[in-house]
Amino acid sequence: MKRPVVWLAGALAVLAAIPFVFGPLHTNLMVRLAIEALFAVSLNLLLSYTGLLSFGHALYFGVGAYGAALILTHLQGIPILVAVLLSALAAALVGLVLSPLLVRVRATAFTMLTLAFGQLMFVLCSKFREVTGGEDGIMGWTTPPLALPGLFSLDLRQPVNIYFFAVGLACLGILAMWFFTKTPMGSVMISIRDNQKRVDYLGYQVVLTKAVIFCFSGFFAGLAGAVYAVFNNLVSVGGVLHIMVSFQPLMAILVGGIGTFFGPILGSGLLLLLEEVTQAYPELALMISGVIFILVVMFLPGGAISFGARLRAWWRKRAYLRKARESEA
Repeated sequence: MKRPVVWLAGALAVLAAIPFVFGPLHTNLMVRLAIEALFAVSLNLLLSYTGLLSFGHALYFGVGAYGAALILTHLQGIPILVAVLLSALAAALVGLVLSPLLVRVRATAFTMLTLAFGQLMFVLCSKFREVTGGEDGIMGWTTPPLALPGLFSLDLRQPVNIYFFAVGLACLGILAMWFFTKTPMGSVMISIRDNQKRVDYLGYQVVLTKAVIFCFSGFFAGLAGAVYAVFNNLVSVGGVLHIMVSFQPLMAILVGGIGTFFGPILGSGLLLLLEEVTQAYPELALMISGVIFILVVMFLPGGAISFGARLRAWWRKRAYLRKARESEA
């Protein structure tokens, strides 16, 4: 137990130091990473832990983003944390409404239905321009400060303040999901992924468990969307509901390591780094991403997170062979 606590404390210390060591450019990059990592881990709950492949997870990200944009535009003066949490709850509510239609079907049907609902939301938000702004989106609202009366008031337009706001919420969300996987329901999730019929025979409510996980995942995807809205001060249909927004966390999971909890965070970081490196050649970015994905699948089927384990195994084998040769000599 001590080792995870030490790692956690070290990681938090590094995150706290980043805005004071690096400039606004790197600080904003870390905010983007926090949002994308939170989004990827929320999808990972469905894919890696429950075996549910969703092609429409942008639906919940978009609901959270649009929820925050609409609340902050029309309810001026509302506390920023209340706006963000209400937006995340709206995404969870959408998951609750859709779950009876989705969790009773399996495999391909589930995947196709999530894709259909995601595209339906994309079309609806494109049509109702009076509410969503369509392709132009919603922008220019006044973001209230993160304040506790009598104690502090932080202007979220400042890079350091928005950094701690976004990274703090992302860390809390990721920790909440990690603790959730360690609960008895987390064990049931994995059992459903491995053998759903057996779990059903043991008397567990498989459909209800899936519905709870679906809403839980939707909540944190919505939270990521709400933080995205606050950070960018702009929400558009193409930016939060496009099908590529759904594929982005999926790519992060596959590149980082499917079946692991922290793999999607690593994958998000690698994809964001790739995006920054290829900024000068946007026409090559997609091709390079595809090549990297193929290489990871071929040579690191466990994802990039498995590279460390493979390296340690190679080093131990090398040390063992060296000792064996020395003993023979």
